[in-house]
Amino acid sequence: MPLVSSVGVESPSELPVLVVQDHPLLGSAIAAILDGEADMRVCGIARTGAQASAVALRDNAKVVLMDFNLPDMSGPAAAAMIRAGVPEVAIVFHSAEDSEAAFLDAIDAGALAYLTKSATADQIVEAVRRAGRGEALIPPTLFAKAIARQRTVDAEGDDRDQLNALLTAREQEVLNLLAQGDDTSSMARHLGVANHTIEWHVRHVIEKLQVHSKLQAVIVAARLGLIDVTKT
Repeated sequence: MPLVSSVGVESPSELPVLVVQDHPLLGSAIAAILDGEADMRVCGIARTGAQASAVALRDNAKVVLMDFNLPDMSGPAAAAMIRAGVPEVAIVFHSAEDSEAAFLDAIDAGALAYLTKSATADQIVEAVRRAGRGEALIPPTLFAKAIARQRTVDAEGDDRDQLNALLTAREQEVLNLLAQGDDTSSMARHLGVANHTIEWHVRHVIEKLQVHSKLQAVIVAARLGLIDVTKT
């Protein structure tokens, strides 16, 4: 059996998902579940981080569902490698590792969701589907701890004022909508602009806050007091 396999038939309306799992039977079972969804297509199954990076780039994966511990590297390291080649890809971790440290490391790596092996098939499908829309699936208690742990930007008043000045009014609107869990289409409708305009604003917010994902942008903004997540 090859270590990397391609499955599914391409359709422009289906979400391309890459499954990264070093246990062949589990990887195949998860792929079968996702491929059975009308709006998803499993574009490949990889068993290592290096293979996952190559397949994600080759098949233009939009979501990567991956284990936290892989034979050749850690999940966060693999996520960084994948995102270096495909910056817009959404990462969802699925692992037996259920420690708080692993959860927070996953967020630091830019993950939009972290599922343990106790997750049901429906929960896996929902997390992948939401990640494909750019939505995070993080428990509120974990979100609060992630805010406390965030050290990317110092929470001094001067830094907050500088970032407030750096972000445009529209970028701050987009940031608040991200905190509410809105996807690109929802934000576009709310603000009366095109989807690609929202994507452009999101990229600028991520660059200005010096983070790697939408979720990290919200965490940094919340820690600095740029947004109030208690009102979302």
